[in-house]
Amino acid sequence: MISKTKRTSFWLLGLTIGLIATILLSLNLGTMSVSPIDVWKTMIGQGTDQNQLVLFDFRLPRIVIALLIGAGMAISGAILQGVTHNDLADPGILGINSGAGFAVVLFIYLTQNNLTSTVFILPLAALGGAVLAAALIYLISWKNGVSPIRLILVGIGINAAFSALIIVFQLKMDPDDFTKAQIWLTGNIAGTDWSYTLALLPWILILLPIAFFKAGTLDALHLGDETAQGLGTNVEKERIFLLVIAVALAGASVAVGGAIAFLGLVIPHLARKLVGARHHHMLITSALLGALLLLVADTIGRNILSPSEIPVGIIVSLIGGSYFVYLLMKS
Repeated sequence: MISKTKRTSFWLLGLTIGLIATILLSLNLGTMSVSPIDVWKTMIGQGTDQNQLVLFDFRLPRIVIALLIGAGMAISGAILQGVTHNDLADPGILGINSGAGFAVVLFIYLTQNNLTSTVFILPLAALGGAVLAAALIYLISWKNGVSPIRLILVGIGINAAFSALIIVFQLKMDPDDFTKAQIWLTGNIAGTDWSYTLALLPWILILLPIAFFKAGTLDALHLGDETAQGLGTNVEKERIFLLVIAVALAGASVAVGGAIAFLGLVIPHLARKLVGARHHHMLITSALLGALLLLVADTIGRNILSPSEIPVGIIVSLIGGSYFVYLLMKS
């Protein structure tokens, strides 16, 4: 019988190895294939100019973006599920993604700027929209405290409202901007470069450690409000703080990669099945799984119909949706 600690270590090691292998495979595959030996030579500065261009300017920044967004969205979903006591909680279902997406679409519409020229401002705009959505959800849900069920139901309504507003402003755009916005909202990291990485990296580096530090608080909240209060937890204060962390992670990720569905919903479920419900282990596993799934999805999307690409959000929806249906059939 394998102990729980050994099983957790096994899965964390396995996911880390799988992530490294997927990174190497993603560097190798593409419209122009680069052999593993040439990848190594390029990494140590002995590759051709063409390989350096392909790897450092196109593939590597896209890989880093996939890792950051995957980890951010997965942790956001795990926090929301812990705070609401609901396994269906997810930045997409609760309306946080649509709030962030609405803010970005509105910003682009008002400023008539493309996504590239405003890359460092987009996370702030998305964060504003995500915070607005979260604030509306929390205020409308409040009735002598916040009921997790009310939080989910109100979130679904807010999601529908912001999704409708997104369509309204999209219809006011010219056809080219409409198409770009639609692809981006589906979930797309094609065309990203190091500027996108630099725009997202500070958010992930600051917020992920805070989320990991709050794992014990999430464990307490998971036991129920009364039990958490009995353990000395200020329930409403901690719930608001954790919601802010989840909202900020989702908003920053949506600003760069669009509203990628199912990532924050499915990954925490899978992490709990692998390492259990304790958030100290589950959050780290969720981050690794989210990064791995998004990178695998992007690698498939880049290559399955090469030289054309399938937006990563569509691939994630196919994988995540299929797994979620499997979960519903099994439980």
